[in-house]
Amino acid sequence: MKALLIEKMYEWSKKPYQKFFKKNEAWNITPKDLIQLPQETLGFHMGCFLLKYNFEMQPKLEDHDVVHVLTNTGVSVIEEIGMQYLLFGNGKRSAYLYMVIFIGTLFYPSKLKTFYKFYMRGKNAHKFYNLDFQKMLLQPIRKIQFTFNIR
Repeated sequence: MKALLIEKMYEWSKKPYQKFFKKNEAWNITPKDLIQLPQETLGFHMGCFLLKYNFEMQPKLEDHDVVHVLTNTGVSVIEEIGMQYLLFGNGKRSAYLYMVIFIGTLFYPSKLKTFYKFYMRGKNAHKFYNLDFQKMLLQPIRKIQFTFNIR
């Protein structure tokens, strides 16, 4: 029930967040375009991620999926909350991030150890949350992960 409520909250908040808070331009690329890139690239891996989960590109929210790919984080509610902890550890600050962390912690206090591990992964990585990932789609994913110490 908690997971369903969090998923609904995301659905309700996604459109206003895209419209009012995200200032970047939407990427003009599809998952099928991405999987045409060389297999070692970030773009190819992102395309595979999107197709694996049958996800569509969310305009102006593409970076979120890139972080999933770079950090090898799944898409369960716990992992989504954990990824926000990872980004918090990496230095990201936003109202949306604070909201997810607050609600996630409130709903899942038994997962605090898991969330702390995500936080430390972000803390131990070099700052990457604010990179222009669209410009990095042709870069080898392993090189990006190594360069930014993303584990």
